[in-house]
Amino acid sequence: MDESPGNVDRSFVERLLAQCKDMPPGFHVLLFGFDWARDDAGAPMPERSTFHVPDDYVAGLARKYPAHIVWAPSIHPYDPRALDRLDAAVANGARGIKWLPSAQNIDPAGARCDRFYARLAALRLPLITHAGDERAVHGFGEHLGNPLRLRRPLDAGVKVVVAHCASLGEGHDTDKGGSALVPNFDLFARLMDEPAYRGNLVGDIAAVTQGNRMGVVATLLERRDWHDRLLNASDYPLPGVVPLIYLEALFKRKLLDPASLAPLRGLRDFNSLLFDFVLKRSLALNGQGFPAAVFETAPWFKRPN
Repeated sequence: MDESPGNVDRSFVERLLAQCKDMPPGFHVLLFGFDWARDDAGAPMPERSTFHVPDDYVAGLARKYPAHIVWAPSIHPYDPRALDRLDAAVANGARGIKWLPSAQNIDPAGARCDRFYARLAALRLPLITHAGDERAVHGFGEHLGNPLRLRRPLDAGVKVVVAHCASLGEGHDTDKGGSALVPNFDLFARLMDEPAYRGNLVGDIAAVTQGNRMGVVATLLERRDWHDRLLNASDYPLPGVVPLIYLEALFKRKLLDPASLAPLRGLRDFNSLLFDFVLKRSLALNGQGFPAAVFETAPWFKRPN
């Protein structure tokens, strides 16, 4: 990758496209924008933002490379222009909306999001939102990643994709007074088990094979009743960061056949997207792996009519 000034983004896209071309026909990456952190009036706070990926930039890549890239903007609900931005994004082919609440100063349980939720529900556009602790970027409080704060969009009829199945950290159990701390994954599981959310709540399995998250893999494999509500995702480029994924640890947990270790190591050196896909297809507990439908995510992100 060329890391000279002005070339990092171009090199990143070139590398991503090269890996996409090695994937089976029909494969697309869903590329995210990332809005500024914003104050309570909706004004951008660049000094509090770890990074910013403009929606126009990501939409432009999707237009330029339609065989490999689809896109999702990141629209902060406090932005006074949020609804106009949302309508424009849908007209431009957006497949979802990306949030990282703790990094962007978004309270998913706040009433100020209600107009945004109503529009998302009407458009049938998924909200792809991080839940659980965030370890990569600075934030405004891990309480904003509590999965129970997603009840508000779910109750409004929004289709919600919980990134990483909320597999890190603990959250206050606000359903039961808020004093007890409970693993965020358990709070996510509680939402998944509520019949009212069966039609609009799913979890993605991005990064669940990483060393700090792999403790949830066995449960995800065992919960066959969830399998039609799990979506594959890569969290690219992290699958290519070798220290993050301990293949031997997955083997020791009896989640990987030892014969797969060497091929997976070689595949990671060749194509980290393909490595991530094959790794997750190889996971199994007592002979039970993820069904093919987990990896057939396009219908969930089908463009609204």
